[in-house]
This record gives sequence, structure tokens and C-alpha cells, in this order.
Amino acid sequence: MSNFYRGLIVAAYLFLAESNGQQKGEGSTVEVVEAAIQFVNELDSELGTRARIAFEDDERLNWHFIPRRRKGVSLKEMNDRQRRAAHALLKSTLSERGYSKATAVIVLESVLREIEGRHRDPDLYYLTIFGAPSRIQPWGWRIEGHHLSVNYSSVTNKLVATTPTFFGANPANVRGGPHKGLRVLKFEEDLAKELVLSLDDRQRAKAIISARAPSDIITGSDREADIGKPSGIAASDMSHDQRALLMRLVEEYINNFRTEIADEYLAAIGKDGIEKIHFAWAGGTTEGEGNYYRIHGPRFVLEYDNTQDDANHVHTVWRDFKNDFGIDYLKRHYEISPHHKKH
Repeated sequence: MSNFYRGLIVAAYLFLAESNGQQKGEGSTVEVVEAAIQFVNELDSELGTRARIAFEDDERLNWHFIPRRRKGVSLKEMNDRQRRAAHALLKSTLSERGYSKATAVIVLESVLREIEGRHRDPDLYYLTIFGAPSRIQPWGWRIEGHHLSVNYSSVTNKLVATTPTFFGANPANVRGGPHKGLRVLKFEEDLAKELVLSLDDRQRAKAIISARAPSDIITGSDREADIGKPSGIAASDMSHDQRALLMRLVEEYINNFRTEIADEYLAAIGKDGIEKIHFAWAGGTTEGEGNYYRIHGPRFVLEYDNTQDDANHVHTVWRDFKNDFGIDYLKRHYEISPHHKKH
């Protein structure tokens, strides 16, 4: 493992171990545009050509969280200056906590390589810029690799979408070696277990949809998240304390992003009605038992699955039913400003 990644995982371990899960980032959306321009400017001609794809290209919707060939430019191909610019771009859009999780997901590839004894590479994460970073025209960018896919869309100097967003962790709990005890997605697990265990028998009968967890998140890498009608227990059937715990869990996912993104989305959830959110659980509640949950609101779904590798391999995803990839905002933008559709 290089010194660059060793430093990242140590920093991530310290932050995630000591954090209470409430931090969010600050700053102006202008910083994201500037960071993206700086990243593009650091690339040479050949890398710059591969890093940039037209905003309207179908590749923007082609996302996944497994190891595979991807378009864009990988960290492996970047020099130190370019890599620093790539991380500055990631930092400009995520909160401090979200950035720590993302970098820890990346460096877990090295931990996994030591465990499995086969090829894993923390440099095979790809950055792609869709369109030209702009305060006027629609554009976006993506970082993606094994267990990480974060997709950003911007319209008229406003970040309008950060979904689909996928964070995974394998191992979910590092059980040996120099990073023993590292749990990148700790709060996503612990808060949900606290919530399901707080339910009484009547509530649990509604919340638990299956004694066995599905083998993975149900929405997979579909371009549109379609998970049917809400199931499980509605927040309206929870106590005040349970609803507060449910929202802490929702915030754990959404607060991975910078303050203005997270606050705006949480305000929209509140406007839709927290009482309409459903919490569904499948599987066991003790360590080593496979488990799954989802939180399903009028506009979004969060999924968590921990069933693979003896229930020590987590997949999480945040999807927006109408606005994944900024689709809804872009539709409204083009209706108002049709001359911007081709650029």
C-alpha cells in the first residue's frame, strides 16, 4: 500500500472512529465548479479527452458498483498533482464525513487484497466529467469503482442531484491486521439495529418483512429505482423517540454531502411528511446474521444489505425516484430554457 493511501486510511479510521455521525461540510457550490475546472486543467491532452464525455451521452446513466472497465480516467493513470486535484473535487462536494467514508471505501481494496490474496487495486477508481463545468450550462461528474459510485448533476450553478449514490464496505468490520476494528459504514448498521430493536411486538410484526434477508440491494444498478409500494412500518406508527432515531438514520446517508445539498433534501423530506416514511427490515439482528433494511419515502429509498461473506460485506444505496441523475431538474430546465439543451 502506498504512503498516499496509508495516510488516507489512517485519517479515515481516526475520523470515523471518533465522529458521532453528525458532521456536514460547508462552502459554496461555486467551489465545485472551480474544483472541476482545476481537475480538467491538470490533465494532459490525452487524459483530458478521455475524462470528458458529452453531458447528453448515455454513459452518464451507466452506473454500477462492481469491478469492471469504466470510461473516464483512473487514479492509476494520474500523477500526484492530478490525483490531488481529483481529491479536491471529491472534497468540494462531500462533507468531511462523506469524504472520509469514500476514501476509506477506496483503501479497503488494499485490505481486501491482503485478506483474499488476489488482485485488488485502490487505484482503479475512475473520474468522468460530463459536459463542461459551468455556472450556466448543465454538467455533471462521477467517481466510480468497486463499492463506490457517486453521481453529481448541476444546472445553472446549482447542484441538483447527488444520486444514485452507492457506498459499500468489504470487509464491513476489519477483523485483523493494522486496521482491525475499522467499520466504514458503522452508523448505517448500528442506528438501524437500534431502531428495529426498539420496536415492540406489534410494531415489529409490521416492520419485519422477511425472516431472511435478500442477497443484495433490490434496486441493484437499475437506471430507474422502482421498488413498488412502501412496506414495513410507517413512521406514523412509531413513537416520538423512534421517529427521531429513524431520521438520524436518514441523515447518516444524506449528510455525506455538503451542507446546502443535505439541508435542502432533508427539508424536502420534511415537506413530504416524515410520517409517510416506511422502515422495513429482513433477516437477523445479531452479528453474523445476514440482514437488510430499507427506508422508503415519497421521493426516495435508502437500502442496506449485509449478507455476503458471512454477513461482513455491506452494500448501501440512496436513490431518488424522480431526480436520479438530475432528470427532473433537467426536464424543468429545458422546458424553461430549450436553447440550452444543445451545447
